[in-house]
This record gives sequence, structure tokens and C-alpha cells, in this order.
Amino acid sequence: MPPFDFSLVTAPFRMQPGLRRVAAGAAQLTPSRPGSRHLREKIAVLGAFTDQALAAVPGFEPMPALRALAREASLAEPSAFVVDESGSGTRWHATRIGWSVGDDGASGRGDEAIGSLLAALPEAQRPIALLCLAFEEDFAVIDGATALVPWLAVCLPSRWAPENKVGRHFGAIHAPVADSATLIVAGESLARLVTSGERWERFVWTLSPDGRLHQHPARDAWPWPAAEAGPIGAAAFFRSERQTFIPVPGTTQAVFTIHVETLRLDDPSFDAGAARRVHDALASMSAAVLAYRGLAEARGDLLAWLAARAKGDASPQP
Repeated sequence: MPPFDFSLVTAPFRMQPGLRRVAAGAAQLTPSRPGSRHLREKIAVLGAFTDQALAAVPGFEPMPALRALAREASLAEPSAFVVDESGSGTRWHATRIGWSVGDDGASGRGDEAIGSLLAALPEAQRPIALLCLAFEEDFAVIDGATALVPWLAVCLPSRWAPENKVGRHFGAIHAPVADSATLIVAGESLARLVTSGERWERFVWTLSPDGRLHQHPARDAWPWPAAEAGPIGAAAFFRSERQTFIPVPGTTQAVFTIHVETLRLDDPSFDAGAARRVHDALASMSAAVLAYRGLAEARGDLLAWLAARAKGDASPQP
């Protein structure tokens, strides 16, 4: 996944769909690397909070979506997630992380924690868990005919609870989002658009006092450090998501992918230009957005640090 493009951070800040077509040939999936932080955190979440991460309405059949993701994976790296239907049953392979699952259970020579996790899950959940581990992205299915979200496989949420969103209307899911009137009113038309067979993407971002990828609201509070704790840039992270939509052939569905990244504000790659853009966007956020994103308390300190960084005065911490 390429670095975040800070030209996407604009002021004044507005909550809006921000959809654009995926560039021809651009990858929509990122295969997991053994030992990567995405994989480590997903193993931990699936092992301890399976029912929060994997959610579906009763009777939903996820196999068309899984096959669509396998086809998408084959465009970038054929071995990342493969469906083998040559034998008496279906077998799913994630060669890069060294595991596969089928009717006869899990097998492989990769990280033993993955094997133990897969073996402990019900048979129906094993291909879904393998999919989660095979890629850095999280996934949800959107049905364009109903504007409902009947299935989620989300290990790394950004302060929202996947188990509370499954089965809900696309517009209702966004109802708690601050300044989201445009998203709510356009809910059904947006659902139809992103499930029309074309490929779309959007980018969202925020600032966070915690660099962990998984931020389920039931697990932590993520308080900002007190001012006397030191420069806020040493404790703050730029959190971004690339969200894309992958068509599911033969259905009115699309798979919604979410790729989360975090970057310390005092990282050298967060340069003066990035700091200036984030400063101006943060300065223009409404009180409702600041409260929704948990930024109201730290706004003043963040703006001061970002302004100094934009002038080249806030040096990276050792």
C-alpha cells in the first residue's frame, strides 16, 4: 500500500462521500506479510473477540463475496487467497501466510497461532477468518437492492462496533456520524452506485492518541495525554483509511474494503506540507465533528504543534 496522499486532506473540512473511480489496474487488496502488525493484531482480535469481528444476518451466504475477493486477489498475487474446487470439497488457500482450510480442517506450516485459531473456530467461519488474515483489509458486504449491510468481517474498526452495524441500512449506519446529513440523505443512491459493477474508492482520516489498528469502542477509551506529559506530536497519530468497493458478479452486492494505517505525527515522513494541511483541516472542523472524533479536548495543543511543524519548528522526537 503506497503512503497516504496528504493532498487528499483539504480545508474547510466537510463530511462527504468523496468517491472517485479506482484507477485502472490499481490493486484493491493488500496481502498480509508474515509477522506484520496488521496480521498480529488480527490474530489477537479473532482469537479473543470472534463474535465482534465476524457478524452476519441469519441465512446470509457469504461464498459469492469470498469468491469475488479470491478473483480480485488473483490480479495482484495469485497465491494470496485461492479457492480450490478440484476435489470432493472446497478448499481455501492463503499461501503467503502458510495456511489453508477445508472440510477436513486447517492445515499448513505457517505461524502456529494461526493454525490454533482456525482449528478453534466453527467450520463455517474458517474460510472467513482465513480471508481476514490473508489481507490487511477488513470487509463488509453492501446490498444495492436493499441498502442493507448483511455481513461484516472487521477486525480493525475505527471506534465503531461491527456487531452493532450488521443487518442495518447503509444510511442508518452513518446516522451517528457528525455532520453526516449528506451521507444519510444519499444513503440508498450511494448504495446503488457502489454496487453498480464499477469500482470506487474513498479516503478518510482522523487524529488519535493511540497507534493501534484495532480500536473497538468496548475495549479502550483512548484519552489524550495531559499537556505536561510532553509535546503532543510525540503521542499523536495520523489514522487513515482507504475504502474501496469490489463488485460481486451475478448479485446486487459489493464488498466494501477498509485498509487502516497509522503514522506518528513526529515521524519524519509527516513533513511540513502534511502538517499544514492537517492543521488547516482541523482548524475548520465543526464542534460536532470534533466531539464525534474525540478531538475537542486536544484541539488547541494539536493545532499549536501542527503549526510549529508546518514552520519546521517541531522536530521529530528521537
